[in-house]
Amino acid sequence: MFTPKYPTPDTAPTADTSLVQPLTGLVHPPACTCHHTPATTAPAPAPAPAARSAVQLTPGALAVAVAGGTGVVLVVGTVLVSMLLAVAITAASVAICAVVLRSLLNNHQGR
Repeated sequence: MFTPKYPTPDTAPTADTSLVQPLTGLVHPPACTCHHTPATTAPAPAPAPAARSAVQLTPGALAVAVAGGTGVVLVVGTVLVSMLLAVAITAASVAICAVVLRSLLNNHQGR
């Protein structure tokens, strides 16, 4: 289901070699009159970076990390406390409204 479906070789379009010249690896065409010599050696592979086993923090980076963590804790704590305070105020106001309504309804039925 997920494998690609290629056309059979007899129905695949043929490439016209007169339109596109294949690359031969040379920078200039063979009829070039320049005095360049083609480079035949491959460049040396880059050395692999050394693996570091532990993260090393400078004292300045450590101070910034501690200050950032403290700031995040303070902001999250402030948001959570304000949400708790909003819920407490809403609950208290609903309780007061219930007491007032109950008092009004009981007072009205007594007359």
